[in-house]
Amino acid sequence: MEAIGFNAHSGFLEGIIRGYKAGLLTTQHYNSMTQCETLEDLKLQLSGTDYGNFLADEAPPIATSAFAERATDKLVDEFNYLRSNATGSLAKFLDYMTYGYMIDNVILLVTGTLHERDTHELLERCHPLGTFDTMPALCVATNVEELYNSVLVETPLAPYFRGCLSAQDLDELNIEIIRNTLYKAYLEDFNDFCQSLGSPTSDVMSLILSFEADRRTLNITVNSIGTGLSKEQRAKLFPKLGRLYPEGNNILARADDIDQVKSVVENIPEYRDFFSGPNHDLSEDDNGNSAAEGLEEHFFRHEVYLNKLAFMQQFQYGVFASYVRLKEQEVRNLTWIAECIAQNARDRLGDIVHIF
Repeated sequence: MEAIGFNAHSGFLEGIIRGYKAGLLTTQHYNSMTQCETLEDLKLQLSGTDYGNFLADEAPPIATSAFAERATDKLVDEFNYLRSNATGSLAKFLDYMTYGYMIDNVILLVTGTLHERDTHELLERCHPLGTFDTMPALCVATNVEELYNSVLVETPLAPYFRGCLSAQDLDELNIEIIRNTLYKAYLEDFNDFCQSLGSPTSDVMSLILSFEADRRTLNITVNSIGTGLSKEQRAKLFPKLGRLYPEGNNILARADDIDQVKSVVENIPEYRDFFSGPNHDLSEDDNGNSAAEGLEEHFFRHEVYLNKLAFMQQFQYGVFASYVRLKEQEVRNLTWIAECIAQNARDRLGDIVHIF
């Protein structure tokens, strides 16, 4: 692996990462935040952390959405600083990290084009980590044919579109199939690149990307049971990597109910609890049950566990991906706490995924 991929000495870079890790909120921070009575109290509590005065420009009363938006802005600024100083294979690695966000942004623009919405307005809803210089050019498209041709020419996603989709595929019925098809190609490509970097980056990223592939495989299976998606189509959407691949994927492709999914998951020790335990959905049904939300909760917890492991390895690129993922969980935690305070749901304040 290329040991130096930064416009400074690697020791300086490792110092940045150690500083970022130290900036992650701890259990002690969260315990203090759960004592807050108002959003102003939460803002004051956060001022004593790495977030500082990140809400200084928000006029009272503070909206709950401001916590997520400003915290995300801070993460994006940190990532862009790293990306602007990275060189060589590290620069390419950081680029790969943005492709997933690009896929979501392009899908958003495709959906807007299909519904004849003003795609310029949709640009404001795009994730900032998935923006690229030529993205405004996509808004010039007036139909999906033009948008498809623009994506092939103007974006880093061109190889994924060219390899598995045509302009005729871009219709409303296929939109989630398109998203999952692109993610499949992206994950397999990113994994190949990480393997080419060698150990320890390949070891760390293999765990992270394998889990991401399995998570997508399980979500696709659960969400497609009882729908019009054929089992052949379902199988084509599964990434060809992960703990479930290939035997588990073959069974999941034919699964007709959740019990069959559970039987596959139980063969992977660290996945066995994924279909058990409480959920944490604020919009739960009358019985307090939400299988999808409960599954997502387990996904988040396992993702945090895997990404914490990256900080225990010697210097390698995986720590950058892990830092972004852990900060995203931190943003979800802040948003949850803010919503609970705003809705006076104080008994739910502790229902977050602690990181350190």
